[in-house]
Amino acid sequence: MRATAPMLLAQGVHKRFGALEVLRGIDLEVAPREVMCLLGPSGSGKSTFLRCVNHLEQVDSGRLYVDGVLVGYEERGDRLHELHEREVCRRRAEIGMVFQRFNLFPHMTALENVAAAPVLVKKEPRAVAVERAARLLDRVGLLARSDAYPSQLSGGQQQRVAIARALAMQPKLMLFDEPTSALDPELVGEVLDAMRGLAEDGMTMVVVTHEIGFAREVGDALVFMDGGRVVESGVPRDVIAHPSQERTRAFLSKVL
Repeated sequence: MRATAPMLLAQGVHKRFGALEVLRGIDLEVAPREVMCLLGPSGSGKSTFLRCVNHLEQVDSGRLYVDGVLVGYEERGDRLHELHEREVCRRRAEIGMVFQRFNLFPHMTALENVAAAPVLVKKEPRAVAVERAARLLDRVGLLARSDAYPSQLSGGQQQRVAIARALAMQPKLMLFDEPTSALDPELVGEVLDAMRGLAEDGMTMVVVTHEIGFAREVGDALVFMDGGRVVESGVPRDVIAHPSQERTRAFLSKVL
């Protein structure tokens, strides 16, 4: 039994797009300060699940809680009612997300990209946001490139700026959707190192990844998904070395 309430709790989460059922009853928990890695083939529902966690996609049934609070909805009786967009945005601000593509504003410097959301969304004084942005760029090893525009940065540097930008909102939970998949192989390590640093600092993280080494070394929990279901879960080293399910074994034999 967990000593503390989960930071992320999914209960029977279903999601379909038309006739295609993408999530078929996802149940999982992520404890505070835990790093959970999600593995699985393309189309298994991993990215859709992340998008449901921060309400970029609506669930069809089930419940998602972050720090004990429903994401995107309020419960009246036994039914969910979607919140007003302003309240959705307020709750979403507590959940940082880093995508495959960096999506930085091309007309803003690295520092401006990181400082923008706290000023625009949280109405923070610009000086406060800029000071935090500088600290976060230093944290991901890019303080010296504060005045560089995205076009002047490598893909790995842009992704590290994107991580700093997500952290600028001071989230309780960080979601990573295959953050290294769009990078050249030689740039992957610098992004994984930045994520490793976050894990060491105690950030709660859910990471969709094919980086098995990262999952083994940094992850506290590993979940293997296929066909919109959780097929297997456990301690990363155990699941990777001795998967109990044939589907997990077949997947790992191709990616290891």
